[in-house]
Amino acid sequence: MNSAQQNPIARSSRRRRWRPPGLLVTVIAAMLVFVGSLAAMALAGSAATVGSASNSALGKQIVVDAQGRTLYALSPETAHHLLCKSSECLKFWPPLTVRSSKTKLLAGAGVHGHLAILRRNNGVLQVTLGGLPLYRYSGDQAKGDANGQGIHSFGGAWHVLSATGSTSPVAPAKPTTPSPTPEYGY
Repeated sequence: MNSAQQNPIARSSRRRRWRPPGLLVTVIAAMLVFVGSLAAMALAGSAATVGSASNSALGKQIVVDAQGRTLYALSPETAHHLLCKSSECLKFWPPLTVRSSKTKLLAGAGVHGHLAILRRNNGVLQVTLGGLPLYRYSGDQAKGDANGQGIHSFGGAWHVLSATGSTSPVAPAKPTTPSPTPEYGY
């Protein structure tokens, strides 16, 4: 017999290095991937995009929210002078909001103008474009609807915003009807 077999203390001094079984390594790797994906989802949720879309009824590129719904501004309202403050107004014209003042605002392709966040008196954080608070219209049912265009209520006129950065109202496209050709008779 050798000395390690005879002496139990000598046997314990030669400890084997612990190696995790293959299944444990796989489980740990899967947990790390899961935690990483949760972090990515949390970061993705901290951004709000204001995009643009072509609207055939108005004949323009207009400003839309992340779901493609038309965004409006109330003229002569500004971020420093809010007109749509009543619960009645906010029922028909819900503001485009974010949950945190640290939310990153992203201007989608074709959107021109500075995006910012304004804190309303009730603490709601509303997105602005070019200093104009942004709203949706409750009468719009689908992407591309612009049923709020030109409505006069709550101290001003509601208008769709042009994606080009113009703060002037978007006028409806004029129908192009052929004009009659004058007939010349001899």
